[in-house]
Amino acid sequence: MKIAVLVSGGVDSAVVVHKLFNEGHDLHLFYIRISNDNGEGECSYEEDMEMCTLIAQKYNLPLTEVSLHQEYWDYVMDYALKTVKAGLTPHPDMMCNKIIKFGFFEERWGKDFDKTATGHYASIKQDSKGYYLATACDPVKDQTDFLAQLSQKQLSHLLFPLGELPKTKVRELARESNLPNASRKDSQGICFLGKINYKDFVKRHLGEKPGDVVEIETGKKIGDHSGYWFYTIGQRKGLGLGGGPWFVVKKDIQKNIIYVSKGYDTPLQYGRDIFLTEPNWITYDPLNLNDNLEVAFKIRHVPDFHTGILSKNDSHTSLKIESHQDVQGIAPGQYAIIYTPDKSICLGSALITLES
Repeated sequence: MKIAVLVSGGVDSAVVVHKLFNEGHDLHLFYIRISNDNGEGECSYEEDMEMCTLIAQKYNLPLTEVSLHQEYWDYVMDYALKTVKAGLTPHPDMMCNKIIKFGFFEERWGKDFDKTATGHYASIKQDSKGYYLATACDPVKDQTDFLAQLSQKQLSHLLFPLGELPKTKVRELARESNLPNASRKDSQGICFLGKINYKDFVKRHLGEKPGDVVEIETGKKIGDHSGYWFYTIGQRKGLGLGGGPWFVVKKDIQKNIIYVSKGYDTPLQYGRDIFLTEPNWITYDPLNLNDNLEVAFKIRHVPDFHTGILSKNDSHTSLKIESHQDVQGIAPGQYAIIYTPDKSICLGSALITLES
């Protein structure tokens, strides 16, 4: 099979190359450049390309660098900054997969191959109804939540060779195969930022807007903040408040006030009703089968699932999840990732919104 392999310089995509090469496929490696990184950051372009080149040389494979930098900024970062400025919580990794890796890349280069393979920890299953996004065997590394905005067409052209491997096995294969990046650390956060942290990045593009931090139970001002866009619902770290723990439980965008509550057990940081809009179903609309559907779900990138009832909502929003458990930090702008009750198949995702 003729396969385009997206390589990043990391160990996961390198092991994908190793596996597919040993299976006898015709491979062409691609590195997508989306940054103007100058080599100072942990995820520098130069180091990435050095590793990708070494992998290509090891297996005598062609390597092509393609630039989607402008598209990334026009579509992904513009979305992220607009979402943050609106006081919501964006999901740039999900949008990058949907729009850049499996959007623009597929339209311009991937279409010339039978499949496109990546190092994502996920699996793909198929039956007469179509292709299904399945969870990886390693629950800690599972990345179906980053892929839950994909379409059926996109999924049908993809391969995720690491879905059946735990991370420890991937590292073991890399060492056994003498891959040059076998011990390279996994990238963390938004890689293109290099040494610049997320708050500095937002500050550079949106500036600062000083306001009050208020204890929601008493209405008392207990501190100052530099702009509501630096904070998200459920956030605990980086608040600069003593005597905590403190959690962000509400934001007043018009008045530029951040409301916080003290203690791990404050009920104000939890909720059970999650209102959703703009659903994206990968294979089929599950609510066509049942108006009140038992589901598993996540609202952030963690190994653990919640369970609840998914239904059509009567208000202006289209869907609602009634969780069986308290859910911490329900942040509008983020996505709820929805799974079958056995947690084996990712059905899709929907945007978290406020109740009308």
